[in-house]
Amino acid sequence: MPRLSALLPLALAAFVATPALASPNGVWELDSKDTRFKFELCGDGNQLCGQLVWLSDVDYNEQYKPYLNKPMANRLRPSGSNAWKGNLKLFGFNMSGTITQHSEDHMTLQGCAVLVVCKSYEMYRVSQ
Repeated sequence: MPRLSALLPLALAAFVATPALASPNGVWELDSKDTRFKFELCGDGNQLCGQLVWLSDVDYNEQYKPYLNKPMANRLRPSGSNAWKGNLKLFGFNMSGTITQHSEDHMTLQGCAVLVVCKSYEMYRVSQ
């Protein structure tokens, strides 16, 4: 019979494993509070899809109105715990990017266009 002390590390590892976060499904707002995206799990249930659903009325957002209610993330594939990677269409730019969920209410979107111009956005869940 194995000694209890030999099983203790296995039991501790089970508690230390990365916790499953709440679903990314919902509306998320950039920290600038001028843009919102709606995300949902799609495809096989592990992929992430999203679209631009709201823009504030500040002047610079006028140029982004053609992208309202259009997909910006289509079937991003899991790339680790609470992270998805793939092609994004963000504000008219095609990008390679990653969306990482840090907590139930905080995600980061990182994208690069032409591997030179990179941008990172913090997003927070909007209470509905």
